[in-house]
Amino acid sequence: MAQVFEFKLPDLGEGLTEASIVTWLVQVGDVVVVDQPVVEVETAKAMVEVPCPYAGVVTARFGEEGTELPVGAPLLTVAVGTPSETDEGSGNVLVGYGTAAAPARRRRVSRRNDTPTAPPVEPAREAASQPAREAEAQQPAPVAETQPAQTRTGPVPVISPLVRKLAREHGVDLRELSGSGPDGLILRSDVENALRESVQVRAAGATGAQTGAVAGAGVGAGVGTEREPFEAELLAPVPTVPTAPGVGTGGIRVPLRGIRGAVADKLSRSRREIPDATCWVDADATELMHARVAMNAAGGQKISVLALLARICTAALARYPELNSRVDLAAREVVQLDEVHLGFAAQTERGLVVPVVRDAHARDAESLSAEFARLTESARAGRLTPGELTGGTFTLNNYGVFGVDGSTPIINHPEAAMLGVGRITPKPWVHQGELAVRQVVQLSLTFDHRVCDGGTAGGFLRYVADCVEQPAVLLRTL
Repeated sequence: MAQVFEFKLPDLGEGLTEASIVTWLVQVGDVVVVDQPVVEVETAKAMVEVPCPYAGVVTARFGEEGTELPVGAPLLTVAVGTPSETDEGSGNVLVGYGTAAAPARRRRVSRRNDTPTAPPVEPAREAASQPAREAEAQQPAPVAETQPAQTRTGPVPVISPLVRKLAREHGVDLRELSGSGPDGLILRSDVENALRESVQVRAAGATGAQTGAVAGAGVGAGVGTEREPFEAELLAPVPTVPTAPGVGTGGIRVPLRGIRGAVADKLSRSRREIPDATCWVDADATELMHARVAMNAAGGQKISVLALLARICTAALARYPELNSRVDLAAREVVQLDEVHLGFAAQTERGLVVPVVRDAHARDAESLSAEFARLTESARAGRLTPGELTGGTFTLNNYGVFGVDGSTPIINHPEAAMLGVGRITPKPWVHQGELAVRQVVQLSLTFDHRVCDGGTAGGFLRYVADCVEQPAVLLRTL
């Protein structure tokens, strides 16, 4: 006789205590094998797949997509044919890990009347089609009629639970949207565009009292203009009761959860604990850019500017190891680290993340370029694992991609320093005693003043600038 086993949200490690369900990968009635991914969840670190340690038939799922669950909460139940089959469970319930590959295809089996099942959270899941379930859960408003009519099957690819919640709260049917992200991924901007089009259509046809009602909601004559922020027009709740004079009636509340919440906590802790200071210098990067052109002309792996700067950083950290350290408050000690695990700031649709290049000190420019490219692609797709987002010892922040020259970034706790790189742009520069147009970059170093003084920080930054201006300086340490 079959036994029913309950699979709970496992301990995610890295201090994570909760996760949001992004996409169910199995349905009630599906046959699963050991270590098959059954659900995709978003944690404060990354979006990962959770493998199930049991083989059998899924009899119940707990939680809709977008639901936030604590560690230890039930995820699903699996009916296993015989007690002996339970020995096949891997016992490996860590997020993102498993000992067997997922099956190439899955077959659906009907549930027998004598099979024990846990009370399903989602009633009549077998009777309703997926599009119908999505429509019933979200109760789409007329806004869906303004979007391209198309039918999706299977889970709707959405960038984050917050986007799914935004669509649900405003009656947008995600199945009728065409995602502008990679592989049709639905982004926040896609949902916002759908809402904006809906408001414009309704505002154009509104007359009399309807026009007054729309204007009272903050969308009247200003619809379609850029003077009114989109969120203030569409997403701010409409007050239903009078408010006191001078008290704001609108605004948006964005939960600090997931990656945004983790970033907020880390930055707040950094500001509380680390007495940071910043120094900066302008450098002539013309020769560095010429060297990169020459390297790429030779063929092979293309070398990125970020990889060259990373190679310079690791050489500088070998000379000034105080900056590759962390402070042990309990022991009142500065711990200098042997390996350089180089983090780099990456802006994604889901917020700011800092992937980590392991053992950067042991990599050459080609290896660094390849690893930067791989991690950046994973970051944009939301597929970074917790291990790829933790353990950094020094961070390289290329804020020049935003078109700015300088910045004083907050140190990525518990690291001791961060090198900031502005845009590389043509500027007047005195070169060999004459005024010339050169490729100039501003470099800034934010450091923990507990681990070193200004002399050490200045020496580190000056060495980096010298290598940028004369890449041949690196030959002394290669």
